[in-house]
Amino acid sequence: MMRPYTRVASSFCPLSAVAALAGLVLAIGLSACATRPALPASTHGLSLPPSFMEPGTPADGAVAPEWWRGFGSDELSTLVERALADNPDLNIATERIRQAQAQATMAGASLFPALNLSASASQREVRGTADSTNSSSTSSNISTLALGGSLSASYEIDLWGKNTSLARSAEFALHATRFDRDTVRLTLVGGVATAYFQLLSLRGRLTLARDNLAIAERVFRVVSARADNGAASSLDRARQQVILLGQQAAIPPLELQERQVLYALAVLVGQAPQGFASSGSTVLKLRVPNVAPGLPASLLVRRPDLASAEAQLAAAHANVAAARAALLPAISLTGSLGVASASLSGLVSSPAIALSVGAALLHPLFDAGRLQAQVDLAQSREYALVLGYRKAIWAALADVEKALAARQLWGETERLLALSLAQSERAFQLAEIRFRAGADDLIVLLDAQRTLFQSQDQLAQIRLNRLQATIDLFKALGGGWGLP
Repeated sequence: MMRPYTRVASSFCPLSAVAALAGLVLAIGLSACATRPALPASTHGLSLPPSFMEPGTPADGAVAPEWWRGFGSDELSTLVERALADNPDLNIATERIRQAQAQATMAGASLFPALNLSASASQREVRGTADSTNSSSTSSNISTLALGGSLSASYEIDLWGKNTSLARSAEFALHATRFDRDTVRLTLVGGVATAYFQLLSLRGRLTLARDNLAIAERVFRVVSARADNGAASSLDRARQQVILLGQQAAIPPLELQERQVLYALAVLVGQAPQGFASSGSTVLKLRVPNVAPGLPASLLVRRPDLASAEAQLAAAHANVAAARAALLPAISLTGSLGVASASLSGLVSSPAIALSVGAALLHPLFDAGRLQAQVDLAQSREYALVLGYRKAIWAALADVEKALAARQLWGETERLLALSLAQSERAFQLAEIRFRAGADDLIVLLDAQRTLFQSQDQLAQIRLNRLQATIDLFKALGGGWGLP
């Protein structure tokens, strides 16, 4: 038995239709401009200095990926590891990578045909009478079952590269998202190190403040005893009491800052402030590692933020190509194959088959300038990113220069203050001895005491500034990051 075959389609061959459409497309597309323009000239010829301005910098060098270990603090290394595992901002950046991967997958799917499978089943029942001439008619029901299935396919020929450009744009956006995650990671590590050093500095300053309070109390007892014996005046006692009260008042603000920094550090490492603790006590025990900045041109491949800006620029360039391709004709192919039968067994033995194949041409004739406006918008965004990329490069160079200058100047300042502190300690000791012996009055002792307190506090703050400048230099150089 011959199977029934039904063909529901145009009477021409689909290959002939595609050939005819191709001729029309080529005729229309000859007048169109290129769909992959070169990047603006402003991205080329960007000259970078051969070396950094600040003196005493090595000509080449590489930052270790775990640069924070150079400070010689095991607790800092532990805090950084906890932050990299539990920090919410870093985990959010990781989720954005997954979102960008999904976007890239969706954009790439347009390069392949779309296949859809559908199945249907329906039942029809007709109620009526068997014989209308008889007085006693008998009713009868007629029930029919229809089964069917179809497979359809559609594909847009990427003749001008629009879909390819969109896929490339999504891929570059994915790269940019990964680089953004690396930027968040670098910022996070720098933030943890900065907060930790601030915590240690405040604790060291608190220790000095309490030691200076003890000194002020000791001197006050001496002055009070001399005033009671008539060897000092009540004015001398009042002056020393003012210094004593000033030292007492200096402690609560430092304690408040120490707690605030501790709580902020807890959040950075991904932990609630309650129950978080740190055992560090002073920044003076930390090492200040040497940093080799290398050449300015190496920043282009050592900083994730610059890599992200470049990837965003490449994505914008692909978007321009896609917008230009949208001005040109589009060809889409469609096809479907369907089967139908009155029973389930019929789908296997003798189904009715329907085949449909077609091709379509779509070319915009009038859209009130919408597509051209999309091209203009994409080009403007691309050029804005070009300018932003150049600005990011200049800012990166400035970051390194500022960090190098700060590191050198704070180092020299710390050296001078250390010498000054040694002399201040000796001057206070001598002034206290001479005051007890009655060789000098209280004014000399008070001046020596005030100078000592200021020198100690300044040295602790300068050491923090020097450590901060080193962190800034590590961050400015990319923190050991590099393009794969």
